[in-house]
Amino acid sequence: MLNACCLYNATIINEGLSMQGSLFIADGLIHDVVPASPQQPQTPPGYAVIDATGKWVMPGVIDTHVHFREPGATHKACIAAETRAAAAGGVTAFIDMPNTLPPATTIDAIDDKFRRAATDSLINYSFYMGATTDNLDQIRRMDTRRIGGVKLFLASSTGQLLVDDRYALEALFAETPALIAAHCEDETIVQRNLETFRKRYGYDLTAASHPLIRSEEACLRSTERAMNLAAKYGTQLHLLHVSTAKEAALFTGRGATTAEACIPHLWFYDEAYDRLSHFVKCNPAIKTLTDREALRKAVAGGRITTVATDHAPHTRSEKQQPYLHAPSGMPSIQYALPLMLELCRDGLWTPETVVERMCHAPARRFGIARRGFLRKGYHADVVIVDPERPQTITHAGVRSTCGWTPYDGLTLATSVTHTFVNGEPVFENGRIIDHATGAMALAFESKRSLE
Repeated sequence: MLNACCLYNATIINEGLSMQGSLFIADGLIHDVVPASPQQPQTPPGYAVIDATGKWVMPGVIDTHVHFREPGATHKACIAAETRAAAAGGVTAFIDMPNTLPPATTIDAIDDKFRRAATDSLINYSFYMGATTDNLDQIRRMDTRRIGGVKLFLASSTGQLLVDDRYALEALFAETPALIAAHCEDETIVQRNLETFRKRYGYDLTAASHPLIRSEEACLRSTERAMNLAAKYGTQLHLLHVSTAKEAALFTGRGATTAEACIPHLWFYDEAYDRLSHFVKCNPAIKTLTDREALRKAVAGGRITTVATDHAPHTRSEKQQPYLHAPSGMPSIQYALPLMLELCRDGLWTPETVVERMCHAPARRFGIARRGFLRKGYHADVVIVDPERPQTITHAGVRSTCGWTPYDGLTLATSVTHTFVNGEPVFENGRIIDHATGAMALAFESKRSLE
């Protein structure tokens, strides 16, 4: 047996239930999940034993929305550093966005990213193909068994991947052979608002204007447009980082169109601009308290099916520039799971709901083969959480290249103590295990469903 171990006497949180039991890992797979009983099973010879008494054992988080900045902007982030930050936060797989330099809009560019990850990633990996107005031939030829989906920007953001041409959009929705993951903001509305605010404030624009420029109307109009196109062509559509109450009301949690919420929109609301300025500037913008509460309710109730991070680091100096030059995005991956678990303490949802939104639902929605669940024969992507080990988030503790976090100073009740990727430990009690070599490219099944 290779990397054989038993996570003994844990609280196992999986598929809507919590139970006392032990989880056995061998040869990179989950060998068995055994409920506790008066007569505990004997640990087979060759198994290391980790006493998980009082701990929570969960599937590893699958983060389907990250910006690791490689290639082209490794002064902000890179695959090596960001996957180590991810492992420290219980994330065992990611799908990276295409707005790199050069952008991942060709099969050759995607292949280059896979080669980099095969060398540098500590966790399992895949990538989106970026949509443009003229790369449908590349999208038609993409290997849907290894590429997570097609990323469609309906508004300008970080990078140059805006697609707002009517005919190009119709063709993309009609002919894309994979799930479309869409960033929805109406570019015309955003630019109109920006011009109004520039005339009013000039270079005195502040971050407080951001949710008024990238407004509720811009988000709602674009989301409705994407949903109408998906309905017209029968396209599998996943709406990314939903940010408004009106958008949240559009979703049922079932059918061909689903939605994601991201950690910053679930944690912050617009009062944060006064405290953190451009360090919480992101696209779409963090909006009102009413919007945040509606998103939380939609996550709790299942109308928003997945939770991701939109981990998008920039350097401190970049974020400290004036509004018109400060880029949008912030790091979140290292603390995403503990932040979601913290909201359990406020009664918003349960740990079982967190596992559903961050592990099970991403695996189902994207058709990720044999991951996202603690099931016999599945890849052993596993996390141990200590629910009684508080941690205080600090800039100094950030493992991402950028070296800062908008959550600095927060004390959370839980901590990740162990992370396993394909049965191999990659993080243990504060220590990254750099010699781990178990990371794999994700494999995607042809059928992607919500069942």
